[in-house]
Amino acid sequence: MRLLVLGGTKFVGRVVAEEALARGWEVTALNRGTQPAPEGVRVLKGDRTAEGGLAALGSGEWDAVVDTWSWAPAAVRDSARFLNGRVGHYAYVSSRSVYDYPLEAGAGESAPVVDSSPDLTGEVPYAEAKRGAELALEAEYGGQALLARAGLIIGPHENIGRLPWWLNRIAEGGPVLAPGPRDLPLQYIDARDLAAWTLDAVVARLGGPYNLVSPSGHATMGELLEACVRATGSDAELRWTAPERVLAAGIEPWTELPIWLAPGDLYDFLHTGLVERALGAGLRCRPVAETVEDTWAWLRSIGGSAPQRADRVTVGLDREREAAVLNG
Repeated sequence: MRLLVLGGTKFVGRVVAEEALARGWEVTALNRGTQPAPEGVRVLKGDRTAEGGLAALGSGEWDAVVDTWSWAPAAVRDSARFLNGRVGHYAYVSSRSVYDYPLEAGAGESAPVVDSSPDLTGEVPYAEAKRGAELALEAEYGGQALLARAGLIIGPHENIGRLPWWLNRIAEGGPVLAPGPRDLPLQYIDARDLAAWTLDAVVARLGGPYNLVSPSGHATMGELLEACVRATGSDAELRWTAPERVLAAGIEPWTELPIWLAPGDLYDFLHTGLVERALGAGLRCRPVAETVEDTWAWLRSIGGSAPQRADRVTVGLDREREAAVLNG
């Protein structure tokens, strides 16, 4: 199998490349060459935002392409046109953010989506960027293009810093502000499970949108943080705190307390999506303990500090603010 990865050096793209190599596939990656790709990947240099940035792909054919682009959708439009007729299948790692907010709990792939355009350039909000890319692929390939609408993605190589922050904070030990309720169901996907399902899907030539995330409640907030305590071996004491008290302290869910959202519209949007279509197409999600343990092992292998994407808000709660809430 000849796979082209557009990206291939960071988080999801890197994990996709590693999974393909493990299957014995021939992997080519187009990227700017600012970071090393996994060993065994044939790297072609090109900046998709620059004129002539796809020139390195001027010749060659591939059985499939996996595209993880998250910015202005015109880059996906141009790639789709440039590669049409030379790739057997086009898969795009999109996002559940394309759905129009607020979203009814338990909504599936037919839920309303945001307005966008495949021709947008420059600074584009995340939801419109992902939806515009989907429109570009629908225009070029119709319903044959695979639109993998991922939810919250965690696991080794995470460059947002959500799970790494919790692991590092818990590894410090002592009282830890644990946002409740403890049994709050979470919905997320390990990047390795995302990669495995996506590659299986391109082999099967699946097309159209799929919510690519675990079933809601695959893990709870308690199970996630307790797995962090076990993995790090720390003496951390999880002090479960009611969401009302967390919000009253002015603490921002999702950013200052990564992954967590208080029950409400935004929680419903991000943690209660319907995933029966992906499950029926073979999605399997590993236990949360495995994701946590492997992420902690990866963090230690790189010195404990996870790289963060420059376009994302820094995550994590200041220790002084945490202490103020814990001390009432």
